[in-house]
Amino acid sequence: MALDPERMKVLIAFKKRLETQLETLNVEIREAQIALDIVNTMLLEKGFKRGDLKEIPPPNLPKEVTLPKQKQPHEASINPRPTPVVVSVTSHERENVIPLKTMDEESLALIYFDKEVMHVLPDESKHFNINTPPFQNFLVEKVLSKMKEKDVMLVHNNQLEADKAFTYEVIKEGDFIREVIIHNVDDERLKELKSSIRWALEKMYDKMKN
Repeated sequence: MALDPERMKVLIAFKKRLETQLETLNVEIREAQIALDIVNTMLLEKGFKRGDLKEIPPPNLPKEVTLPKQKQPHEASINPRPTPVVVSVTSHERENVIPLKTMDEESLALIYFDKEVMHVLPDESKHFNINTPPFQNFLVEKVLSKMKEKDVMLVHNNQLEADKAFTYEVIKEGDFIREVIIHNVDDERLKELKSSIRWALEKMYDKMKN
């Protein structure tokens, strides 16, 4: 049985929306694979020398995609409109691995999460020195220390449990930064930390090149 023109338009529009959503998901999968390849390359280059970095899981990908039920041709309304396709991702976990790079795609560091602990691993080939600005005067004093001080005050006022407070530790080998370990990072702070760490390391790298 042939479909009338209006019903045909509904199905064609719905088909195009499905194709668009599938292409979007394919792009996300390709980006995740690229990030995973970067991580694997870095690990191979470093010979798995990081003490705590024994296994890195792949970046989170969408676990479930929900699409609206497709109407049968006979269910189309008199004045049909294309049915919107809503893609909902059930997983709200953060990315396990976050590479930080310069604007020129030069590797700066790798962020990964071990349960609730955030690990920042500077690229070892860059030899980031703790005394190179703006690590101490910006990243430590104006970002990390301020976040810690805020939570210390909240704990003091019984507004936050002590084991939920923001803390950090800078691991050094001589004057070289080996790792920054950060506890209790919420989503809002994670966004600020990623931006601040990337900016600080890029400025340090620029100074090291000059």
